[in-house]
Amino acid sequence: MSPEKLLAARTGRESVYLPSNRLGLYLALRHWCTPGQRLLMSPISADEILFLVLAAGLVPVIAPISVLDGNIELARVTLSAVDAVLTTNLYGLPDEVMAMAGVVVIEDVAHAAETSVGGRPLGTFGAAGVFSLSKHAGAGSGGVLVVESAADRRALERERDLLLQPGALRRDLLTVATSVGRRLALKLDMARPAIRLARALGLQEPREGYRIALRPDELREALSSPLGLPALDAWVRADLHDYRCSRGAVARWYQGRRLERLPADRARRLAGVARLAELPTVAEGVLHHVDQPLFRVPLLVADRDGAVAALERRGIPTGYLYHPPYDDYAEPFVEPSTAPEAARWWARHVLPVDPLYAERALQVVESLLPAPPPPGDRLLDRAAAA
Repeated sequence: MSPEKLLAARTGRESVYLPSNRLGLYLALRHWCTPGQRLLMSPISADEILFLVLAAGLVPVIAPISVLDGNIELARVTLSAVDAVLTTNLYGLPDEVMAMAGVVVIEDVAHAAETSVGGRPLGTFGAAGVFSLSKHAGAGSGGVLVVESAADRRALERERDLLLQPGALRRDLLTVATSVGRRLALKLDMARPAIRLARALGLQEPREGYRIALRPDELREALSSPLGLPALDAWVRADLHDYRCSRGAVARWYQGRRLERLPADRARRLAGVARLAELPTVAEGVLHHVDQPLFRVPLLVADRDGAVAALERRGIPTGYLYHPPYDDYAEPFVEPSTAPEAARWWARHVLPVDPLYAERALQVVESLLPAPPPPGDRLLDRAAAA
């Protein structure tokens, strides 16, 4: 079955197939928001998400985050001061989506393809939900945008087609081969040489720490262009240069097969979540969602960078690190958070671990020292009050 049909069946919504999650987010932002509007978003997310928001002509309003799960802390937000919210559902831990009434909500479900709230799958609470086929499904690329009405689906398909670039069978075959190779490298404990090869071949975007270079002067010039998204391709395409290229039958068949396999991996993923949740370093928010097959399990450790290096030496790559937060990374282009300390603490100390490889990672993570208390010792204060 095609990926869009599979996700339509899961969500009960109309679905739009896309070559990437990031293109879907841009389409949703442009469809439901007007340039100049204020969009509340987490400071802890992928580089390209911020650039998509800027490309859509919106004002990124950076939210305070909770030290429990790294998501937007709504108790410290005035929703009436913004026009829309973009959720993150970081590592599969759900945002407080049921408390976001009164504004347009766009759900980024890239990390939360299998997360539910009250028995209802994420992606069905907001005006739109945007799934990634490269995360849980491990299909290398692809995305699906789900919406409530057929009229919105048809309009989004038209808007998508205006932005698509021609695809190629050779590119699709390479994407599939790369995806298969990555999974085999992890399974056969050969991830370390695979990482070195990817770096040598230039398959990973050059970074300044964990972020791609901002290039502020070039970014300002691109934002003054009337071209919209294409003007910001150089930033949005990081690690996925064909994010707007059409996918052919081979890629879509592979994506569907990978998505169909998710139920078979569910028990193993849940077991990994439960095992990692026993560690003293686990983020407290995980303890409330051990019944969810999370994409990654966030640990909060004293020496995160040292832990990343130690895991890599054992053939376990660590990705999805978003450091520094947006308002430190791109301060001239955002409305900074009114309380940035929690995001800085989280970004500096979080170590996301793949629950599918929990047993292998335990050789490193069991001995890690916990992060120092978060700003204001909020967790300690709450525990004392209890």
